[in-house]
Amino acid sequence: MFKTLKEDIDAVMERDPAARSRLEVFFLYSGFKAVRAHRRANWFYRHNLKFIARFISQHSRKKTGIEIHPAAQIGKGLFIDHGMGVVIGETTEIGDNCTLYQNVTLGGTGKDCGKRHPTLGNNVLVGAGAKVLGPFKVGDNARVAAGAVVLDAVPPDATAVGVPARVVKIGSTKVQPLDQIHVADPVSMELCRLRGELERLQAKVDSLQKG
Repeated sequence: MFKTLKEDIDAVMERDPAARSRLEVFFLYSGFKAVRAHRRANWFYRHNLKFIARFISQHSRKKTGIEIHPAAQIGKGLFIDHGMGVVIGETTEIGDNCTLYQNVTLGGTGKDCGKRHPTLGNNVLVGAGAKVLGPFKVGDNARVAAGAVVLDAVPPDATAVGVPARVVKIGSTKVQPLDQIHVADPVSMELCRLRGELERLQAKVDSLQKG
């Protein structure tokens, strides 16, 4: 228990430059408190004391703004930075030394049964506001950009961005150029396609009328 406690505190100290002391992390960091509460809730859940488990998780949610289902499996060294609005679903599995920022959702799509939520490998980082939805795996050392919506598996060492998310880099190799400014608007593209189709049909009508 004390080893896991030390690992959770060390994770914050290593990854948050604003953390000034272990004492500060222990008493004041909401993400750390949520992870510690989850470890207690998970113990009760695994011992079939599910009411107590949910009571602990809901109490932690009220105090920290972070909702973690007591059945979720979380490895060592999870760092939830800022934390407000984070949701971690029932069948989620999180590996070692992962980092989640505020408003992250590790959830389901509502279409799956049984395993409904994602699996994160080791050393995964999920940026602020990202949604990872579905029973697939995000590989070791992967990065999910802020605001991304991930609906498919992400390979190890990859970076996924966008809505829906696509892999733009694996390791140090770019998969395709990424222009964050001149991003194609799918609505505008569809309107342009429809306008072109309308012009084509109008030209055909005009030709038939002349004939």
